[in-house]
This record gives sequence, structure tokens and C-alpha cells, in this order.
Amino acid sequence: MTDAISWQKSSFSGADNNQSCIELAAANGSVKMREGDDPGVVVTTSVPKLRAFVLGVKAGEFDHPI
Repeated sequence: MTDAISWQKSSFSGADNNQSCIELAAANGSVKMREGDDPGVVVTTSVPKLRAFVLGVKAGEFDHPI
């Protein structure tokens, strides 16, 4: 049996049903991500990997790609 996925988006996306945002969902111990305007494409990762990515973004590790 498959549980329904409860997608969440940032409150900064606004109340006007703005579809240009990233949505996240927790499912079966992993994190799923999709873009609001293309919900058929879903990326799945683990919590530690997502945490490392977010910390890297905050630290500026991706500001100047080679």
C-alpha cells in the first residue's frame, strides 16, 4: 500500500498558487523534492545529504563554480 505524499512549499511562495517553487515531502525515511511547475519530476535524497547541500549553499561553496 502506498501512502499519499504530503508536499509542502515555503510560505514565501505566496498565497496566489505560485507554481514557481520547490516543494518538499518526507516519505519512507527520505526527502523528496519537486519543482511546482513540473510536479512529475521528483528527486529523492536522504536527510543527511540534503542537510550537507543546504549547509554548503549557506557557506557559499557554490557561489563561484569553476
